[in-house]
Amino acid sequence: MKIISITNQKGGVGKTTTAINLGASLALYGKKVLLIDMDPQANATSGLNIEKDICIYHALIGKKKISSVIVPTETDNLFVVPSNISLIGAEVELVGHKNKEKILKNLLKEIKGFDYVLMDCPPSLGLLTINSLVASNSVLVPVQCEYYAMEGLAQLLHTINLVKKTFNPSLKIEGILLTMHDKRNNLSKQVELELKRHFPKHIFKTLIPRNVRLSEAPSFGKSILSYDIKSTGSKSYMSLAKEVLKYA
Repeated sequence: MKIISITNQKGGVGKTTTAINLGASLALYGKKVLLIDMDPQANATSGLNIEKDICIYHALIGKKKISSVIVPTETDNLFVVPSNISLIGAEVELVGHKNKEKILKNLLKEIKGFDYVLMDCPPSLGLLTINSLVASNSVLVPVQCEYYAMEGLAQLLHTINLVKKTFNPSLKIEGILLTMHDKRNNLSKQVELELKRHFPKHIFKTLIPRNVRLSEAPSFGKSILSYDIKSTGSKSYMSLAKEVLKYA
């Protein structure tokens, strides 16, 4: 079972879009996938048309086993541990916990039978994200092709290295994923070249384009594969899944 955190402390870079659609793509390739929504905004939960009062929060505070809050989605092989706004209180409630950074890691020990666990992290480097990183084998970092793309990336990589040194020595960077790429736009090309220059070994070959169908899909509670499998966005996430499977 491979556990991947999808994280970037900048908001609006395509974390949730990537979590949902990479999960759906891996599921289409026959892998059994669990998506854990670690964000109190719960966009991955609503983006798959799921609404639950019992969620990851109840597992983190010890009221439920994590296996009891797993919910199937309309996509075969894709399951979700949902989130809701109550998760916002978890950081405060867990702060005095003896092993507060390892709560999620310990919860995941009871999870069996999945090929991949994807974690959609909140846009911050707080306790929820730290728990995800400590529990993970690797980190996938979506980066928007925009002027401030590099801003914050150094801080994120510093946090990943700290987690690696302190709690999780085997943590690796799965890859940096360029999102909202527009091949007609010089800025997108410049960001792509800059990131490849700084992180030559870590950039996915797949680029996620700006795509209307991709941005429409969550409002219908569907992955892009369920919403429009022939779209450019769908093909891009299928390509990303192939890359992830190749390096599994």
